[in-house]
Amino acid sequence: MAETPTFGRYAEIPYDNMTPEQQEGYRSLIETRGLLPCPNKIYVHNPKLATVMGPLGAHFRTGYSLSEREREIAVCITCSKFHSGYPTNAHERAAKAAGLPADKVEAILSGLTTSFTDKREQVVYEMATSLANARWVSRGLYDRAVEALGHVGITDVITLMGFYTSVAMTLAFYDVPAGATGLER
Repeated sequence: MAETPTFGRYAEIPYDNMTPEQQEGYRSLIETRGLLPCPNKIYVHNPKLATVMGPLGAHFRTGYSLSEREREIAVCITCSKFHSGYPTNAHERAAKAAGLPADKVEAILSGLTTSFTDKREQVVYEMATSLANARWVSRGLYDRAVEALGHVGITDVITLMGFYTSVAMTLAFYDVPAGATGLER
């Protein structure tokens, strides 16, 4: 019989029941991410993945090329694409807290067109929308992105979207609802 789910459909592993490898993955996530929010609770089950995902997620928290507003534009587009309640809800709040206007955040989450007066934010929005919807990246968009973000910023947007695709798909698969807490750690 399956264990009782604690985080959506997923049954978290109490620390004392983890294998030594899972405990090491858990410690690695705690060192790089602090408390275990979101899919990190699930990634612990796969300790090799946990040791990679923690540092990658930490890269997108501080000291990289995108502003918080730019980050939240790309993340909201990505998470809402996969209809994943937990991260979409969390990043709707984060986007508004970062100062993005509520009407723009709501348009992004609903898949409606919006625009930004800030050149970099507009390029991030166009890149993320184009990539999330499997559209061709036009030469004009490419040129605007290189000018506004440079190749470091471009690769940060693309990799951020890849990371959050994994987050959104993981939480959608395990049907983790908005606001789920799981086990106390």
